[in-house]
Amino acid sequence: MNIRNVLPVQNHLPRATEEGTIHLTSEQHQRSLLVIVEKLQYLTSTRKLAGQAAVGNNTSGSASLSERDQTELDYAPLLSSITTTTQTNLYGELNRSYDTLTILTQAVEVLQNDAVRLSAESVQTNSLLQAMHQQLIGLKKSVEAKDILVAGLGPNEEILQEELSSVKQKLQDMETVSYDGTLIWKVTQVSDKIADAQTERQMSIYSLPFYSSPTGYKMRARLYLYGDGNARRTHMSLFFVIVRGNYDAILKWPFNHKVTFCLYDQSGEGRHVIDSFCPDIESNSFQRPHSEMNMASGIPKFFPISMIQQACNNYVRDDTMFIKIIADFDDLPKMILPYALTFNPGLPMHIQHYMIMQELKRRQEATVTATSSTRTITHTSSD
Repeated sequence: MNIRNVLPVQNHLPRATEEGTIHLTSEQHQRSLLVIVEKLQYLTSTRKLAGQAAVGNNTSGSASLSERDQTELDYAPLLSSITTTTQTNLYGELNRSYDTLTILTQAVEVLQNDAVRLSAESVQTNSLLQAMHQQLIGLKKSVEAKDILVAGLGPNEEILQEELSSVKQKLQDMETVSYDGTLIWKVTQVSDKIADAQTERQMSIYSLPFYSSPTGYKMRARLYLYGDGNARRTHMSLFFVIVRGNYDAILKWPFNHKVTFCLYDQSGEGRHVIDSFCPDIESNSFQRPHSEMNMASGIPKFFPISMIQQACNNYVRDDTMFIKIIADFDDLPKMILPYALTFNPGLPMHIQHYMIMQELKRRQEATVTATSSTRTITHTSSD
């Protein structure tokens, strides 16, 4: 059997895993392994031949044994060389494996440290993600709340506009407050208000407050356009209401002044509807108010509804009517009221009062003159 030459063993051994892999695939390493394999094959073949010779012939066996011994002696240097080479290679492989193991151990430690660090970073990242998720939920809720707020601005704006209109109306009402015991009440949208009263949506309406003086009685009028009680569906009902005021504690009670209502004829013909009533001083309606306002009292059958609903009637023009309420603190005679209500409402009250006084004086003088004339005629006739 031919045995290939054994290449010298290199003393320089790679220390890195990559270098060890290169060595295992090198020609030197492969030749060393080939020599070992050939030696093992030779030894196996020699032992088989020796066994066969021992069975057939003891003498021949002795001779073969001597040849085997001689062969072993011949190859002893080679075997020693192969053994030394193998040991050297194995030692080198062991060193390289140890170095590789050391490198791998260090790498594992680094990887473990990286794993611990990454785990901590993962926990921190998860916490950050959860916090961001909560912030996102909060932002969504905030956006939804803002959307709801924006959606509610429309109705709120309408409500604010209505409140602003109401405040403006109150300011206008304050500018037109009467402090002379009279009020001219302008009733607008009469047809709509009659319809509301007819369907009982709003059966009555109130006038603005008016006063007998800046420190006097506070009063209002209440109108049932479709009637109240027994007058419902047949007559307008018009009532007078005592309202609780700031100076009630120093006023005289019960209220005992005559109240007059006048529905203006807007045609210019002067056919005003006038009616009056005197308070029942025993009624709670005219005592000092203990609530916001007393019970209304007045004239249930003030004016027929049928006349109000007639087309082109004298009392409703442009769907508007005018009613004057007079709290008579002068105790004017009933006969003078039609005359007083013919005045131009634009005249100052002191002028109207002066004209009333002049008319009363004129009528009294006329009455005295007429009485004197009657007495003179009677006396002459007697003579």
